[in-house]
Amino acid sequence: MAVSAHLRTFRHAAWLGWQMESNWTRPWLFMIYSIARPIAATLILVVMFLVVKQGVANDPAMFAFTYLGSVFFMFVAQVMMGATMVIMEDREHYQTLKQLYIAPISIRVYIIGRAMSKLLLTSVSVVISIAFGILVLGLPLDLGTVDWPLFAAAMALGISCILAIGIALAGITFLTAKHSSGINEGIGGAFYLLCGTLFPLTVLPSWAQAVGMAIPLTYWLELVRRSLYPGSAMEAISGLGALGSGTIMLYLVVSTLAFLAASTLIFRYADRRARRAGKVDMTTSY
Repeated sequence: MAVSAHLRTFRHAAWLGWQMESNWTRPWLFMIYSIARPIAATLILVVMFLVVKQGVANDPAMFAFTYLGSVFFMFVAQVMMGATMVIMEDREHYQTLKQLYIAPISIRVYIIGRAMSKLLLTSVSVVISIAFGILVLGLPLDLGTVDWPLFAAAMALGISCILAIGIALAGITFLTAKHSSGINEGIGGAFYLLCGTLFPLTVLPSWAQAVGMAIPLTYWLELVRRSLYPGSAMEAISGLGALGSGTIMLYLVVSTLAFLAASTLIFRYADRRARRAGKVDMTTSY
């Protein structure tokens, strides 16, 4: 009975999130925007990359390393923020969070459902960006050689970890005023810097490398790259070349489970504090 109730909550929350994300506009107009947006963002990155690193385009492995890192990091930026902003939007913009709290649903399942629209749109953006990279920018990616089982496993664990971080930040948002966007951007910026998104971990100071190695998203990005380029020289670029894919997968599983446990504890604590302090229906002139 509880499972069916959670599935119903998830389904309706996902539908609501999609309607809000598309702003109730016409589907064809929204699809044009969804296609143009990732291509524009990709072109900005490519121009910056070529200007800063003259001649790096002649190094296919390094170009692919940076390009794939920036493309797949869109999941972190969009899905994590999508989960976190649910609290701020429903509490202060729409002022419906108190009604959700008295409804017979799980608020965490509702948050995950709302974040599914971001996950869907980001997945479309990633596919478009990779296709654009292959067809226009000469990204050396052969889909026939991709290790699809490794890719699927890495993506499942990575998305789970991103959602866990988003739920933890959603809990923190309960206890803040209108600063959740700054928290999102700060955490996302730290991950962007420390997880080997655009450059290898080896260029960072030793203490920053240690922090990056403690974040599961570092192993997620590494496995995504390895699955798309199995047996390539890209493994040596990241600084994790001494570790096998099985070892990295084990690190990813363990660190993801640790983040899931921490996320649950943080959200429960923040939820309890928010209820006692009367912050569930608090507005701060958002």
